[in-house]
This record gives sequence, C-alpha cells and structure tokens, in this order.
Amino acid sequence: MTPLLANTPQIETDRLTLRAPLPADLPAFAAFAASPRSAFVRSDELDEGKIWRAFGHIIGHWVLRGFGQFVFADRATGAALGMCGPWFPAGWPEPEVGWTIWAPEAEGRGYAFEAASAARDHAFRDLGWQTAVSYIAPDNARSIALAKRLGASRDETAAHPGTEPCLVFRHSRPEGRP
Repeated sequence: MTPLLANTPQIETDRLTLRAPLPADLPAFAAFAASPRSAFVRSDELDEGKIWRAFGHIIGHWVLRGFGQFVFADRATGAALGMCGPWFPAGWPEPEVGWTIWAPEAEGRGYAFEAASAARDHAFRDLGWQTAVSYIAPDNARSIALAKRLGASRDETAAHPGTEPCLVFRHSRPEGRP
C-alpha cells in the first residue's frame, strides 16, 4: 500500500498537474536538495537524513494545516518538476506562496509561473487568503523576476522568517475575486 494524503486538491493547468506530494517524489526532491541549485532554499548542507526530514516537513504541513505546497508534474509524463504553493509553518510571520524547480531541464520554460499562478489563485480563492508574501533570497534573481511577473511588489516593511537576509514580495488578492 502506498500512503497518500487524503482529500488534498489537485489542480490542472495547460501543461501541469499540481498535486499533493507522494513518496515517489522523494528522489526528485532529494536530487534537488543535494544540489547547489537548492542553495537559495536551505541554510546548510543537507545529508540524506536532513533531506528525508525536510520532505517529511512538506508532507506534515498538509496534515497539520490542511494545505501545503503542491508538487507540480508534467501532465504528459507525470514527471515531478518542482513544488509550489501555500506555506505557513509555525513561526512564519505571514502566509507565503513559495516555489522551487527541482528538475534543471524545467528551468526557463514557464513552469514555475504556470504553477505558482495556479497555486496563488488557489490560496486566495479556496483558502480565503487576503494577502500572501514570497520570501526570496536577495541574490535569487530568477525568483525575484518570477515574483514580479506574478504581480507581487516589494514590501520593505514586512517581517521575514529566520536570520538569513531575504526580500519580501507581497501578492495582493486579485481584483474582483471574492
């Protein structure tokens, strides 16, 4: 039997399926987490045990909060490409919409924008969020560009988690949305 998160939403976009994380996603996540590409989303080197616990943290967020980051997968192949969505662990100053691209070949193809747009809309529409932020490392030019493309604006007065420097980009509820 493969354990699954019950009653989690699934979102379809033109090219992607946004779904709850599965045990089968661990190798793709682990490859990303162990690579230098994950430097903007971790504070130290991750060994196998830390990677496993980090993935458990992602799954546990769904269980404890009733929502979490989706794994986004290619609709045609089912390959897990990355993760995005609503995130609000204990100690976070505000609800966040976050994203990572796990598969290097998925970078620069618009997948992060497609997935993050759908996940952000889900947070506003289905979770009732009035606002959300994205916490981004100051040197992460690609994520800063994505936040701006999503319509988020820099909020220099917002608090951010942790001691690492980060920029805060605020997503406002789309006009005309309940």
